[in-house]
Amino acid sequence: MSGCCEHDACASSAGLKADAAWRRALWIALVVNAGMFAAEVAAGFAADSSALQADALDFLGDAANYAISLGVAGLALATRARAALLKGVTLLALGLFVLGSAGWRAWIGDAPPHAATMGVVGFAALVANAGVALMLFRYRRGDSNMRSVWICSRNDAIGNVAVMLAALGVFGTGTLWPDVVVAIVMAGLGITGGITIIRQARGEIRLATPSQIVAAE
Repeated sequence: MSGCCEHDACASSAGLKADAAWRRALWIALVVNAGMFAAEVAAGFAADSSALQADALDFLGDAANYAISLGVAGLALATRARAALLKGVTLLALGLFVLGSAGWRAWIGDAPPHAATMGVVGFAALVANAGVALMLFRYRRGDSNMRSVWICSRNDAIGNVAVMLAALGVFGTGTLWPDVVVAIVMAGLGITGGITIIRQARGEIRLATPSQIVAAE
């Protein structure tokens, strides 16, 4: 029947399909990020690279964030916003940790990292993150929970390019400074991304209707 999707049943069916697609995308992103965390944290310590270690922490934070998003998918806006608030705080904390770690390495004048390992692992991570970012692109203007997932995937892809640039810098200069600078830039992305998510999530919590708040509690 023409126009049937204006009825509640059709709208509900469309909503279920959208929710299923969202969950599927989150599962794929979770598996990719968990696998890349394991690979990159090992490579980061092996290469003695702050940039790779920062990227590995980012993968870990993202994997946890995707798991949280899966847990609240389909729930009330207030619940999703509170989950996004937790993710924003986590992203902000990780950014501050990376910033302090990179600053400490610069202060003690550590040896330069292994540029070849940085470049190879950075490229592999870029391929993985670019695929995830493209998959999640359609959700970039959703609620704070969806937006937080998009911001995480976008930051990851940018961070991977930065790691590759750091590898070139380390190779060309023979110093650790390109690695430290990139780690600081990545920390800045995490900090600003976390602040953006926190602001939107807090706004959504304030605007939630009483029924949404009751449903979330």
